Amino acid sequence: MTFPDVSTPVFGRANRHLRLDTLVRLRWLAIAGQSLAVAGVHFGLGFPLPFGWCFTAIAVSSWLNIALRIRFPLSHRLHAGPATALLAFDIIQLAALLYLTGGLQNPFSILFLAPVMISATALPPQRTLVLGVLAIALATLVSIVHLPLPWAGPDRPVLPPSYQIGSWAALVLGLGFTGIYAWRVAKEARDLSDALAATELVLAREQHLSQLDGLAAAAAHELGTPLATIALVARELSRLAPPEGEMAEDITLLREQVERCRSILGKLASLQDDDAGPLDQLSLRLLIEEAAGPQRPFGVPFEIVMRGEKPEPVCRRNPGMIYGLGNIVDNAVDFARSTVAITAQWDQAHVMLTIADDGPGFPPDVLLRAGDPYLTHGANESRAGGGLGLGLFIAKTLLERGGALMEFSNLAAPASGASVRMTWPREVFEADLPQAGPVNPEPPIPHGVS
Repeated sequence: MTFPDVSTPVFGRANRHLRLDTLVRLRWLAIAGQSLAVAGVHFGLGFPLPFGWCFTAIAVSSWLNIALRIRFPLSHRLHAGPATALLAFDIIQLAALLYLTGGLQNPFSILFLAPVMISATALPPQRTLVLGVLAIALATLVSIVHLPLPWAGPDRPVLPPSYQIGSWAALVLGLGFTGIYAWRVAKEARDLSDALAATELVLAREQHLSQLDGLAAAAAHELGTPLATIALVARELSRLAPPEGEMAEDITLLREQVERCRSILGKLASLQDDDAGPLDQLSLRLLIEEAAGPQRPFGVPFEIVMRGEKPEPVCRRNPGMIYGLGNIVDNAVDFARSTVAITAQWDQAHVMLTIADDGPGFPPDVLLRAGDPYLTHGANESRAGGGLGLGLFIAKTLLERGGALMEFSNLAAPASGASVRMTWPREVFEADLPQAGPVNPEPPIPHGVS
């Protein structure tokens, strides 16, 4: 089984394209509103306006909707280019209606915001900028060149130029504010969705590995019967064969290998037991070693300090916790100048683990958002792996899911470097441990530089 690389934000990218059905439904809603407004002003209020031309513009939009319904299925998703073209058509069609009905003096000019906001939530920023510029250009045009505002009687009001300029400025500011706000909210939602998808892939990898013990136990069970048959045949051959000679040696070797296979299958079958024995438990020292061990070959020394009274905290082996701690240690090694300090402290109530490096530390703007997905900064972008912030987000998600409280900070002056502190309630850290059974003696880890 293979998994995609989680370092690139491509999860669900195809599903983010605008559905054609969404645009078509929104346009039908706009067509209904425009038709009701034009008919209401002309027939209900009795205001004169170019009724035929107005409904021609509305009819063009209707014909486009019908053509799209016939040509494409409801589930069709639009790429950025076609979606931009359809939204640009909506802006042009609205500008045509406003030209026929008073320009920016028409209160419905606020509807210029709608296509730009839709673009901001679903299309790249460059496309939204193009649509925003188009909306501003057409708003400027219809503010200068337009037919009179529909009105009854000879005393048609004429708005002063300063008011019309104010309306134009308000529309431009509204386009900018709503566009940027909608784009920002949508981007944060997309980043969070991508990061959660990456976390799910990481968990799927770990789950895939943890399921191997079940497959091994099943294989041991299935192989037990043919292996017993082979052992029985080997015993019969040993009884029937002469006691000396090459055949006797081969039969003896065969029986030895059968016993070896039985021993291996017995170990595989035991992996699925509820109590997996000492290998299923980790002292705090061994947890640190498993997280830091893969980073030792990179040449950055580790300073490991253990502080606390016996007994030392013990946890159940948790691939998610080990992976999360490994990601934090990996980040510390990437930015450390000379050493990485790992300090473990515990008492009867809490278990605390601090990982610090002597590098430049977190930039102030990054420190405020540490642990957020796809968080990039100039200092991070040069590091191997792209600096997307996914590793820290995944680590934070996995560790907090296991009950840890995460704190990100910089070391106090005159020291420099970043510090990540994780704190567990001790009963949470030691949850799910078997009630009895000693922990395998761990190999000694020297204090100080290792």
